[in-house]
Amino acid sequence: GLVAVTAGCDIVSYGGAAVIGMLASVALLFGIEFIDRKLKIDDPVGAIGVHGLCGALGTFCVGIFATDGGLLYGGGVSLLMIQSLGVFAVATWTLSTTYVLFKAIDLTVGLRVSEEEETSGLDIEEHGIESYADFAPRILYIK
Repeated sequence: GLVAVTAGCDIVSYGGAAVIGMLASVALLFGIEFIDRKLKIDDPVGAIGVHGLCGALGTFCVGIFATDGGLLYGGGVSLLMIQSLGVFAVATWTLSTTYVLFKAIDLTVGLRVSEEEETSGLDIEEHGIESYADFAPRILYIK
């Protein structure tokens, strides 16, 4: 909820902030599932869902819940359209620059490690030591 309400924290009422937080929590649950399972994007900390999806939702919701010009406060759709255009512009810029950057990395040094390196663990491959030895799989020997 915090990421979503940040966009309008100075112009949204307490009630509006609570509604935005609730909407963001529901959107986050479905968003993370969609990103992980449908798009198959590896996002281990949920940054795309939290910052991307909830940030966009919160920015959009300013056009609805803003006490000065929001749709629910008699401001009409103009602020909602401006906020929607802003979300679209930022999403377009972010997606296009990210694509170009990752494509350049993939064509030069590559984005993926080998399957063997992935299975054995990157810490072993790069540094010759396990970073999280307590979490490594162990073989139990019974005497």
